[in-house]
Amino acid sequence: MNTAELLVQCLENEGVQYVFGLPGEENLHVLEALKHSSIQFITTRHEQGAAFMADVYGRLTGKAGVCLSTLGPGATNLMTGVADANLDGAPLVAITGQVGTDRMHIESHQYLDLVAMFAPVTKWNKQIVRPSITPELVRKAFKRAQSEKPGAVHIDLPENIAAMPAEGYPLRKDNIEKTFASFASIRAAAAAISQAVNPIILVGNGAIRDQASDAVTQFASQMNIPVVNTFMGKGVIPYTHSLALWSVGLQQRDFITCGFDSTDLVIAIGYDLIEFSPKKWNPDGRIPIIHVGVTPAEIDSSYIPNVEVVGNISDSLFEILKFADRDGKPNPHAISLRTNIRADYEEYANDDGFPIKPQKLIYDLRQVMGPEDIVISDVGAHKMWIARHYHCHSPNTCIISNGFAAMGIAIPGAVAAKLVHPNRKVIAATGDGGFMMNCQELETALRVGTPFVTLIFNDGGYGLVEWKQENYFGKGRSSFVHFGNPDFVKFAESMGLKGYRVESVTDFVPILKEALAQDVPAVIDCPVDYRENARFSRKAVELNCTV
Repeated sequence: MNTAELLVQCLENEGVQYVFGLPGEENLHVLEALKHSSIQFITTRHEQGAAFMADVYGRLTGKAGVCLSTLGPGATNLMTGVADANLDGAPLVAITGQVGTDRMHIESHQYLDLVAMFAPVTKWNKQIVRPSITPELVRKAFKRAQSEKPGAVHIDLPENIAAMPAEGYPLRKDNIEKTFASFASIRAAAAAISQAVNPIILVGNGAIRDQASDAVTQFASQMNIPVVNTFMGKGVIPYTHSLALWSVGLQQRDFITCGFDSTDLVIAIGYDLIEFSPKKWNPDGRIPIIHVGVTPAEIDSSYIPNVEVVGNISDSLFEILKFADRDGKPNPHAISLRTNIRADYEEYANDDGFPIKPQKLIYDLRQVMGPEDIVISDVGAHKMWIARHYHCHSPNTCIISNGFAAMGIAIPGAVAAKLVHPNRKVIAATGDGGFMMNCQELETALRVGTPFVTLIFNDGGYGLVEWKQENYFGKGRSSFVHFGNPDFVKFAESMGLKGYRVESVTDFVPILKEALAQDVPAVIDCPVDYRENARFSRKAVELNCTV
């Protein structure tokens, strides 16, 4: 047995099903070992695609996704997806090939110090410097990647070490025990909640990671407290629930901002500051906060909790329920906002404009997708509209990257989603800009048998940047954001996929249903009317929070 074979045995021991990556000279021994293992190696068309697949796999399963590259340019291509997983709290293990240790001390072809390079975008990383440390290093890598807050780790394997004879065996996986909040913090939180007149719950992705959806819903229902979710906390409470105030996170004022204006207590559950800066909803630091999470609160001048309840989220909420006493009705101001929010959402249900308004497109998408089906959103103007208008019944049914927020995640992410949930419908929702960044992975999708639909919000430019430019400089003062596109239908057909073009508002739903029924990936080119961006910004300025 050589080191590469021992490494792969350790990956099998960790329950790894897939390794996403590209072959290269310096990872030959790892690839050979994978060929004889139970692990499926999925050859991608770009290392960034491999990292995004591992990223979304980790976010959906809670188990570390694994990606592999060679050294040099292969490793640098991997970095964007690795950084995305790290800031989004998705467990990921990246493995890179490397030159032999016998030529690291001299100027050498394609050599970079990858341990130094990956340090800023990972929780932990190390190089395998001798065969015998492989089991310890792999076990530590997975434990660190999957421990709260999850993130990315990196293992660097020099080619001469990979080929060396190795002895050893995978280490037994230890159970990560739940931690429980102190009795004092539970009582303090319960007292504050009992005394609050207009509390509001802000829930984030940590509640999804800790599988606390049912507990949050029960807690909100019994306490009669309205719930707002971050972009990454969608579905923690069903959007149909009478206390659900849907998503917060836009950089501009929205109806939900009014809920924070009137609150006298924010109960932040599984909330991570990276999801939506507290300076947006608590700029003066005046709002009292209760922090409920698996880890202590991050430091921020606008987020200084009065009480920190640190431990298993479900247990913490159920314990608070034993001591909190709230007979009052929910904040009437916040609940009245639900009427406004729903009216704004329903306003576009019958809109017949073309190109299609993003609100209408997303409204119709929600009608077609089932409660457990999955939308993977890329980054761009469409992401803002999906965050605001695509609402979820269940956790992890709308995946939005809002930590690193890297363009190009949707298509490779959809490959991973379909591998994890082959019986669910999956949509990769992307702008034309994001589509062109990783569209090559549609060939991967076809080859590995993951049929999903890529929905392109086509506006011929970088719409989100244009939106921000015009907000800052004034209408018509955008620059460097427009480009041309290929014929997306012909592009899809040239790859053996199904291609569709939406040419009227009534086309969309039947085309979407037909595309979802295909046994190969499909691409829908849909013109979108982003004049709605400026209209929304005007409404945000004029928003009056008085009831």
